[in-house]
Amino acid sequence: MLIEKNAPLRDYNTFGIVAKAQTLVRITSEADLAQLCADPVLGPQPKFVLGGGSNVVLTGDVRPVVLKVEVMGKRLLAETDKAWIVEAGGGESWHGLVQWTLAQGYPGLENMALIPGTVGAAPVQNIGAYGVELQDRFESLDAVDLSTGQSFTLDAAQCAFGYRDSVFKHLAAQPGDFGLSGRALITRVRLRLPKPWKPEMGYLDLERKRQERNVDVPTPLHIYEWICEIRRSKLPDPAVIGNAGSFFKNPTVSPEQCADIIAREPRIVHYPMADGSIKLAAGWLIDACGWKGKSIGNAGVYDKQALVLVNRGGVTGGEVVTLARAIQTSVYERFGIRLEPEPVVI
Repeated sequence: MLIEKNAPLRDYNTFGIVAKAQTLVRITSEADLAQLCADPVLGPQPKFVLGGGSNVVLTGDVRPVVLKVEVMGKRLLAETDKAWIVEAGGGESWHGLVQWTLAQGYPGLENMALIPGTVGAAPVQNIGAYGVELQDRFESLDAVDLSTGQSFTLDAAQCAFGYRDSVFKHLAAQPGDFGLSGRALITRVRLRLPKPWKPEMGYLDLERKRQERNVDVPTPLHIYEWICEIRRSKLPDPAVIGNAGSFFKNPTVSPEQCADIIAREPRIVHYPMADGSIKLAAGWLIDACGWKGKSIGNAGVYDKQALVLVNRGGVTGGEVVTLARAIQTSVYERFGIRLEPEPVVI
């Protein structure tokens, strides 16, 4: 267990916000967590789990003990006639895992290529893109209770996955509740990649790529390459322009609400969902309110995708929060819809 004091966090959050952790502990194994929890000084203190820093906005120095997840390793755990079961450490890069599975001949994650962050953070957010969510490929995970240092395993049902949601984002309202926000650190994740493989091509951008390349039957590598091209054309590279990816969740409304909005805004981008609700494109709503390319202080709205807030240079967490709230107000006043941020503000 490696402990650092007054550790700079600028390189550990993709927004590139300058902040420090009063105490940062690098977690490379379950043994590190057991030692941490047993420590008479650090054990009782509040803790903040930090993965790839791609879904966080730091508004100042972090007082809780920051746990930097660096549990590594990738392996094929099992193979059956129906699926490959792969396991990865929570500190592994998510995109790196996608690349590794494809290189090993285990397709199924290609639609989620280039999503920033770590494997351990993926279940927290139930990450997803282009028709595939983590829950569609999830088998189970291992985590450690931060109050006791004890390990436990959860299956998909116990993770309570929802749209960009899971049990790890909810607090226990009363004793006995199973909310795990701030209470657990995910050490390993297992994914079930189904056989036979089937392409997920339900998005117009992907179909356009297929037609452009004149490909009748796309392979997993085709889809992987097309997803990377599409994402790179729309989203800024955090290594070049600080950002946290999509900043707001796409809101869902009833068919009646959607019809009312369409009557006023016929061009609104919307998608019918399996449960009968309608998902609206948050980026379109923000763009319609005139925010694309605009800034408040050093926080700006990306000029190629209004769903992404960016660091114009030296941004503070306060500036990001101020811009986000201004956008929420605009969208609510025009459409009557409350946008919900994806990143955690600390």
